[in-house]
Amino acid sequence: QVQLAESGGGLVQAGGSLRLSCAASGRTFSNDRMGWFRQAPDKEREFVAHITWGGGETAYADSVKGRFTISRDTAKNTVYLQMNSLKPEDTAVYYCAARVGGQYAYRGQGTRVTVSS
Repeated sequence: QVQLAESGGGLVQAGGSLRLSCAASGRTFSNDRMGWFRQAPDKEREFVAHITWGGGETAYADSVKGRFTISRDTAKNTVYLQMNSLKPEDTAVYYCAARVGGQYAYRGQGTRVTVSS
C-alpha cells in the first residue's frame, strides 16, 4: 500500500511561488505514475500534472502550463510541484496521488495553497 504525504502549501501573494512536495512510502513497481490534483472550494477536483517514475514523462493541465513544473527524485521517492506566477484562481487544496494498475488508487491528505490578490 502506497502512503503519500504532501507538504509545502501556504499563503502567498499573486505572482509568487511555492514548491509542494509529496513523499511516497510503500511503493512497488506497479506504481508507475504520480499525479497532482487540486480542489478549490465548491469546485470539482481537477488534474494539475503528472509524471512517470521511469522516464520522467510529464503532462500538465492547460491552466498551469508554463507556470508549474512537476519533477521527481527517484532516490527519495518524492515528487515535487514547483508553482510560479501564482494566481488567485490557483487557490485550492492540492493532493498528490499514486497510479497503480491504471488508476490513481492512493491519495495524500492534501496541502492547502492560498493565493491572495
